[in-house]
Formats: sequence, structure tokens, C-alpha cells
Amino acid sequence: MALTSGGVDLDAFTELLTPRGLRALAEAGELVGADPVAAATTLRKTYDAALTSAALTQAGLRQRARAKFGADAGRMFFTPHGLEQATRPEVAEHRARRLLTLITPGRGRVADACCGIGGDLLALAKAGCTVTAVDADPLTAAVARANAEAFGLGDRVTVRVGDAAEVRPEEYDVLFADPARRTGKGRTFDPMAYSPPWPVVLDLVSRAGLACLKVAPGIPYEFIPDGALAEWISYKGEVKEATLWAGAGVTGGRRATLLPGGHELAATGVTAPVGPPGRYLYEPDGAAVRAHLVGEVAELVGGRLLDPMIAYVTSDAATDTPWAARYEIEDVIPFNLKKLRAALRERQIGNVTIKKRGSAVDIERLRADLRLSGDNAMVIVLTRILDKPSVILCKPSSPA
Repeated sequence: MALTSGGVDLDAFTELLTPRGLRALAEAGELVGADPVAAATTLRKTYDAALTSAALTQAGLRQRARAKFGADAGRMFFTPHGLEQATRPEVAEHRARRLLTLITPGRGRVADACCGIGGDLLALAKAGCTVTAVDADPLTAAVARANAEAFGLGDRVTVRVGDAAEVRPEEYDVLFADPARRTGKGRTFDPMAYSPPWPVVLDLVSRAGLACLKVAPGIPYEFIPDGALAEWISYKGEVKEATLWAGAGVTGGRRATLLPGGHELAATGVTAPVGPPGRYLYEPDGAAVRAHLVGEVAELVGGRLLDPMIAYVTSDAATDTPWAARYEIEDVIPFNLKKLRAALRERQIGNVTIKKRGSAVDIERLRADLRLSGDNAMVIVLTRILDKPSVILCKPSSPA
């Protein structure tokens, strides 16, 4: 029986890498977006069913991958799950650059213990590292190997099928690990359900001179190894992942990074004061929130928290910062549907952007219940202020 991953067949993928297979893939690429039955019928005039299916599947994945990999997607190979979990190139390149600052020049031997389709190993190899990569799934390993070859990095990358637990990190300069976060039931947020599970990952880290782990941004703090540096990374305002750094040259703590700008914010231990609403509301970037750096953001804008448990900052000063979107507050009212509807009707609001933190209100149901009518727009923020459900009516005051 042929091995498959996410509906992709290993035997057919292997054939896809042959000159004939690559011709089929090129022809399939020209048919992306056409009627699937018509596309398959066209290819079947020249190729067998297995190769036709593999080519059309791969062409579709390449099309989807453009959102993450840009033009490079056109020469890469994917599996459905591999594409979903693969690191965005900008994030992988940022991580590779940081890794180079932590190692001695010329000592860039990296063990990639769970390589997936190779998004990170490509960035590491492009940065000059020599990567020995392992993945438990034969098809995924084949895809990673093909991607290294596609970028002319085959001399720096070795990919084999194997168990991450059998990797010997002490034989390399760096351990990189991106444990799979999917089970048979779908995505998992429990590190104990990662593959390999968290105890195996920690054992690898304990034997590595320097380790870099890619994990979900929602990783519970109790799973972060003692002495590790935890970095949350946001790309264009969306939190993508957390990276845990441990070992030689690493100073523990918490940090947030914004890409593509490269802005960094480190924990200083500052505690934000709590106070009444000012003229402006600041919504900290998700990476700062995940890294528990809301106090540091408040300090940047001379602000205070509206509620000690909610990540909204208020200030009377209009401060530009990449770490928060700023809104000008027009009114603050207790949450009450009739009062909110009246306030919006009075302002002739026909379009609202609804944000919430610390509120259980269903946004789409609220939107329908507001019965909006008018030509004006407004941002409404559902939150708690000193544990009281409240609504903040505001408008953007700076680019998000």
C-alpha cells in the first residue's frame, strides 16, 4: 500500500519529481482554477490517474501557498498539513538571523528534529547552516528533501525518515524542533499531545548546547523550560508563533517581536497603573499580550489599564507606537443593548467594527441586534472596566 499524508501519495509524489512528472505538474499549474473534472480530463489524455491526481493536488497546494510563500511557492512542494504548519519565510528568516548571533562563526551544524516540509531548514541553510533533518513521515521527509533541492541547497541539507526521540543533539551545534501540533482529531493546544510529546522535546533540549523550539503562541507558561527565553512573534499584526530559546548564550525572559519591522520589546517587570478612561484607547499587539508585556506597552504611551485583568490601555496622550493601535474615545457607557443602539442611532452609525476583550457577548448576534442605519462608521469595544461590562465608542486615531 502506498504511504499517504493528507491525501498525497508517496509513490505518486516520487513520480512527480521525474521529468515526466514535472511536465504534468507544469500543465496542472495552468489549469488551476478551472473546473476540476475538466482539468482532470485534460491531464488524463496524457498521464495516468495517479500522476494526474498528484499533479493537480500539488498545483492546488502551490496556489494556496502563495499567501504564505509568495512567488517561491511556484517551485516548492507541499502536503496539506505541512503547508498549514510550515513557518512563514519572514519568521523563519528572522529566527535564523537570531540563531547566527548565538553561535560561533563556522559552527552552524543544526539538527532539525521535526522538519515538516522544510520551511525552517530552508531558512537555516540559506543563512549558511548545515542541516540534518528528520521527520517521522516518509512523504513529508521526501517533500522537505525536494524543497531543499528546488532551492539548490541539497549540499547543505540532509533529510531522513526517523523518530525525533532518536536524534542526538549533543552531536550538533544547535537543536531546532517544531513538534507537530495535530492529532487524529485535529489541532491540539496541549504540549503533552505534541508529536513528539513535550517530555521527549525537553529531553532533547537538555542534551543540546543550544536549542530553538517553535511552539504554539498559546503555550501555557508552565511548559516553558527554566532559564529559557520565550519570544512571541507577530507578523503584520497577527501572532504567528512562540519561539523558545535555551542553552549557551541565552538569557532567560520574555520578549515580543514585530515583523516585518523587526521591532522588539523585552520584559522589564513594570506594572501598569489602573485608572479611568482618558482621551485615547490603545490596543496592544497580540505578541505583547501573549508575552505579558502590556505593562511595558502602557509605559511607552504614558498610559494605564482600564481594568487590571484586561489588555486595554488608556491615556490622554496621542503616542505613535508600533506596539499598539490607537483609537480616540468618544464615549464610554455601561453595556446595555438599548442604550448602545440609541447611542449609535444618534450618531447615524451604519457600520461598526466590533472588538472585545473580557466580554462573553456574541459579536455577530450583537451586530444583528444593533439594527444599524446611517452613513457613519465607528469602532465599538466591548470590555470590562473595574469588572463592570462596558462599551467604548471610538474611532481610529492611528494606523493599526
